[in-house]
Amino acid sequence: MGLSSLNPLGSREAKRPKLPLYKELDASKASSPTKEKYSDDDYSTNDSDSDASDYSEASPPSSRGGSRHSSSSMSSAAGLMHTKKKATFASRRPVRRYLYRLPNRLVRYLCIGMMSTIIIFIFCLVRASQVENKRISQGKLDHKPAAPPPWESFEFLTRYYGGIRTLVPFTQNTPQYPKLEDEGSYNATKTEQDSSKREEVPDEPSSGATKIAASKSFPEYPGSALPGHDDHLNECFLDEWNTVQVPSIRYMDGRPLGFPDNILGSYELLSLPEDICFDRFGRYGPYGYGYSVQTGGLGLGEHGDTEGSNAAWKNAKQVDWHNVDWADAQRRCFKTNAGRYAPLKSPSEAPRGFFIGDNIQGTKLKTRAEAGTEPEPERVDAAKPDQTNGTSSVPPAEGIPTPEKPKGDMPRTAIVIRCWDEFLWREEDVMNLRALIAELSLASGGRYDVHLLVQVRNDAKYPVWADDETYRARIREAIPREFQGMVTLWSETQMLALYQGLHDLWVRGPDLPVHGSYRGLQMAMQHFAYNHPEYEYFWQWEMDIRYTGHYYDLLTKMERWAKEQPRKGLWERNARFYMPYVHGAWEDFKQMARVQTEHGTLGADNIWDKVPKSSKDPHQSTLGEETIWGPKRPVDKNDWFEYENDPLPHTTYERDKYKWGVGEEAELITLSPIFDPDNTSWKLADDITGYNETGGIGKPPRRAQIITASRMSRRLLLQMHRETAFKKHHAFPEMWPATVALQHGYKAVYAPHPVFVDREWPTEYMARILNGGRNGASGGSRTSVFGDREHNMKGLTWFYNAGFSANIYRRWLGLRVNNDGGEEFEVTPDMSMNETSVNTMRGGEGRMCLPPMLLHPIKDVDLPVEELKTDTAAQGSDPSA
Repeated sequence: MGLSSLNPLGSREAKRPKLPLYKELDASKASSPTKEKYSDDDYSTNDSDSDASDYSEASPPSSRGGSRHSSSSMSSAAGLMHTKKKATFASRRPVRRYLYRLPNRLVRYLCIGMMSTIIIFIFCLVRASQVENKRISQGKLDHKPAAPPPWESFEFLTRYYGGIRTLVPFTQNTPQYPKLEDEGSYNATKTEQDSSKREEVPDEPSSGATKIAASKSFPEYPGSALPGHDDHLNECFLDEWNTVQVPSIRYMDGRPLGFPDNILGSYELLSLPEDICFDRFGRYGPYGYGYSVQTGGLGLGEHGDTEGSNAAWKNAKQVDWHNVDWADAQRRCFKTNAGRYAPLKSPSEAPRGFFIGDNIQGTKLKTRAEAGTEPEPERVDAAKPDQTNGTSSVPPAEGIPTPEKPKGDMPRTAIVIRCWDEFLWREEDVMNLRALIAELSLASGGRYDVHLLVQVRNDAKYPVWADDETYRARIREAIPREFQGMVTLWSETQMLALYQGLHDLWVRGPDLPVHGSYRGLQMAMQHFAYNHPEYEYFWQWEMDIRYTGHYYDLLTKMERWAKEQPRKGLWERNARFYMPYVHGAWEDFKQMARVQTEHGTLGADNIWDKVPKSSKDPHQSTLGEETIWGPKRPVDKNDWFEYENDPLPHTTYERDKYKWGVGEEAELITLSPIFDPDNTSWKLADDITGYNETGGIGKPPRRAQIITASRMSRRLLLQMHRETAFKKHHAFPEMWPATVALQHGYKAVYAPHPVFVDREWPTEYMARILNGGRNGASGGSRTSVFGDREHNMKGLTWFYNAGFSANIYRRWLGLRVNNDGGEEFEVTPDMSMNETSVNTMRGGEGRMCLPPMLLHPIKDVDLPVEELKTDTAAQGSDPSA
């Protein structure tokens, strides 16, 4: 072994890379001149191998064991060359091809375009970020779609739609809702009641053998407020000959099986009847429902469950309503009972429209016959009223009482129903208005008068203030004949002329001015009261209000209850919904309202008290608030107007024993809570104008109630009228009366009438939602139910946009709603249904029967009307179709 072998660095040969060695083959052994060119074994044996496979390991060509193809059957190079020779041309490696290279100019353009796009994209991102930051700083955020409110997950109540065949006494009925925590489920109770009922009546309702409960005349009800013989009331009639009596509505004892209880308000508190119910024939049958047009009716109620409907005419005749003049009927009723009331106070000028003293003053509105537009229809009696002086040309029939000399002092009330000249009068609207007049004016002996206050929406087209004949013609064109004498017209331009100089805030845009019918509706009511000094009180009513009981019974009992309410804590009680199942008795509710007001409650609304500039008084406590005791005047004394005669407390709040105000007539009676709109999300909370708000004074003290239906005294309306005309004060119609009452110390009362709900709300949860404002009230904070949370009241029977009221009313009239109800549901049971929801009720229980309840809004009720024919019997359409 030489030195070279011991050299650790190795020989020069060892450092050389081991590359494959090629030998030139002998020309004699070559079988083809192309063999030198294609000498790679891989391309002759396996086209899938790569060139690098042959160069991965260097080995001599004569080696057998070291060759990577040593497993081949060929043992010599000659043999390999022989195989190579036999390879076909297709086994050769394909020639590699290259793509076309783009021109440099085009590549430059592409690069410039790509870079420009990136720069523009970056600029857009930066700009979008700046715009978004600006929107966020301004509070303009795009909110995600809100999740459905929790109340939509509550189950619908089903037993509202029970029929008269399942009537049970009120004391024996177990209501489906509300249920106390310690009570069992309704289904078990219903099964027990249903089985006991079937034992008494062996046949199912479908057999037709179940007897219909007998109906009774409402004046016979023991708790009725209708005047009796001891009230020295002379009966009023529909005709001038005193031969056509006013038929009375009829009721049934009890309630349908499982009928839910009211969730708000109280029957017992207001002495309203809760142990009876009314079906559609007993309620509206006396006013033309249920008999044909040929016999004087409306042609309604010819389908559905009609069994027992003729009981309404057992002791009275069906009235032919075609020739009734309701204005004359009210005048005659007042004359007959004039001795009960104070002498009439005539206005300085004879007002246009309905005036109860027209037959004395000689200012009666002309009839169609007088205007010459069409002949007056012939009557059965040949005698007609003398059109020259409004008196009859024939002597009064024997036995008709002669009006006594006025010597009474009973105050009188006007029921003012708002309408407009383009209103589409349907048969259902007609029978409801008939009920209002008959049950309030005629049943009270003239204590109430019903008026129609109609807006002329286009007085440019109909210049009613420029021409008397145009005034009368517009009434004839727009109002059904029987109500034409009750109409008083008004328009926006008339209010603009009366109440000039108001600063319009345009809170709802340029299409709703302050003098319009939306924001200035109270103006027409104020001017109406100014022109009618014969009334001490005015009920503002709406065309879309319905009451399933007797109107006189409702209004008089609310008025009596309001009269007996003490002033102490009154504004605080007015601001809360009363829920008997949560608050207990009324005395408990009174005490709760006082404690919450004086000591405060912990709630989400308290967090605003510590926010800078959130309170007018920086030292105000975060809990508790000042109680209302006497007038709550504006901060600036220049905003005080004619306050010298305002009522003041006789003693301090602490010393009063709930005596002040008892026996005092309420200046304002509302049908919804009177809440504080300050700090709420109610969109019209700031729609008050004419007051000084500079120097941090802010808005004046104010109150509001949703739905303008209310009773107002003449003193309150004249105060509103004078402040608007002389002081330029005004507010939204749902806020203006309560605000004036608050600032002048007038007595205002919220009458908690019964209200029902369509779903199975947890009662405690509902109380927290409705009274979720400041210190347990309904208003006064952002958590108030009035504003963004008003959707929680859509399932009630009384709210401005309630949906349940219209549904239950239509079902009660026999119509189909959401494909439920109708004639088939009332008459034929479907035993395949499980009664777990409204659309799976079995039916077959007969027509619905509802207790007295106020419903709002009820609009556009289209009832199937029979086709008037002269040769054949009239037939109508199926209401269930």
